Amino acid sequence: MGIDYYNILKVPKNASEEDLKKSYKRLAMKWHPDKNSQNKKEAEAKFKQISEAYDVLSDFQKRQIYDLYGEEGLKSGQFSAASPTSGASGRGFRFSPRDADAIFAEFFGGFDANYGVGGATGAVKKAAPVENKLPCTLEELYKGSKRKMQISRIVLDDSGKPVTVEEVLAIHIKPGWKKGTKITFPEKGNYEPGSVPGDLIFVIDEKPHAVFKRDGNDLVMHQKISLLDALTGKTLKLTTLDGRNLTIPVKDIVKPGQELKIPNEGMPISKEPGTSGNLRIKFDIKFPSRLTSDQKSELRRVLGKHYEQPTV
Repeated sequence: MGIDYYNILKVPKNASEEDLKKSYKRLAMKWHPDKNSQNKKEAEAKFKQISEAYDVLSDFQKRQIYDLYGEEGLKSGQFSAASPTSGASGRGFRFSPRDADAIFAEFFGGFDANYGVGGATGAVKKAAPVENKLPCTLEELYKGSKRKMQISRIVLDDSGKPVTVEEVLAIHIKPGWKKGTKITFPEKGNYEPGSVPGDLIFVIDEKPHAVFKRDGNDLVMHQKISLLDALTGKTLKLTTLDGRNLTIPVKDIVKPGQELKIPNEGMPISKEPGTSGNLRIKFDIKFPSRLTSDQKSELRRVLGKHYEQPTV
């Protein structure tokens, strides 16, 4: 018989007009080229086949000839529905397949891969998007990472029956992404009657870190330092979010509330590859809880001249 139009439309041979329309709508939406950018050539071929199958089976005369003589008889023009005997002239019938986009437009009107379909009687709306939080460590947001998320969702099988399927989605987290960044998977939500599946959206959330806190593109950390080190200097040793060891000499006197800024050691800036914010070190000076009389005298001796008030 050549092409099996009934199999292409996933309908039985006694399918009614309503069965044909229902199956065409579902398959045409699934295989429209604008919705299959990653496998557009395959989608175009399937979309044309689905349209041709509907064109033949929804037309009484074409369907009658196809049922009797198959695709060859239909396209050769050797037979007619009125004269099904072999060798009939077939005058008055000529197979001329309709344009696939024209058939689609009759059902859905205008089509936009991003917003679904609309603009005509029988238009299909798009279901509301579904959002899920995606908690990420500060290390993941600093270095970038790849995640695999397993989801379950309701879809229609080839017979039009709702079924639950499991799917693994790959999520590529880019260095520098911030809390609130959205990763959208078009139409990966659940099937809803009368609607195109909604988008599935993952929203980046940031897990607390033991050492660093993010402030925009900067990283902030608190460093405890003794009064002695604040006055005499200290060398800090830090481990960055990507595992590097930093040695930071503190030579100047550290005053209460002072902040040390290390350029380009903050978070990567996703919109400006190769650039990063600052690392800001906030010092907490630890004062001694008590001093002996001798220690106080020694401090007065050492610091006295520095704090001497000028005489009037």
